[in-house]
Amino acid sequence: MYIAIEGIDTAGKSTQIEALSKNFPDAIITKEPGATEIGKEIREMLLSARVESKKAEFLLFLADRAEHMQKVIKPNIDKKMIISDRSAVSGVAYALTQGELKTQEIVSLNDFATNGIYPQKVFLLRLTKEELEYRLSQKELDGIELRGSKYLLDIQDAIIEATKLLNIELVEIDATLSRAEITNNILNNINT
Repeated sequence: MYIAIEGIDTAGKSTQIEALSKNFPDAIITKEPGATEIGKEIREMLLSARVESKKAEFLLFLADRAEHMQKVIKPNIDKKMIISDRSAVSGVAYALTQGELKTQEIVSLNDFATNGIYPQKVFLLRLTKEELEYRLSQKELDGIELRGSKYLLDIQDAIIEATKLLNIELVEIDATLSRAEITNNILNNINT
């Protein structure tokens, strides 16, 4: 099974993936962007906010996604559980909020990059505005987070739209629940 944990920055994706790795010790734990050597370089470029063109940013995400698919997802999809920190869903969501490409172009280019392979289930750790702003205030912000809470909440809404566009099952979980409650919600939904 191939699943993705989605959510905006500070939602708790890394915490949940760590918990899931204990429940699925043989799983492939991966992330987008940055799971491959080339992906690490692309991730660094994206988080540094050096890329000014939104189209260039989108194409960098696609390049990472294609490499990730080739090196990590395709070799393991029929053999192991794959748990990904973000997926094409995030890429589509970010592109939707940019408004520079038509929806069908975004979907087509992601189909091209992934060969039409997407997570079977996406778990969205959903934050309220208040909780997001509190969590952001507790850390040093990267280039994406510096865009502000409105931008990040727009991404969160776009993640829901992206799952519909890509025809992926979505499970929304309140990210303000306790870590254990969130993990249990994910585990209960993996097994259904």
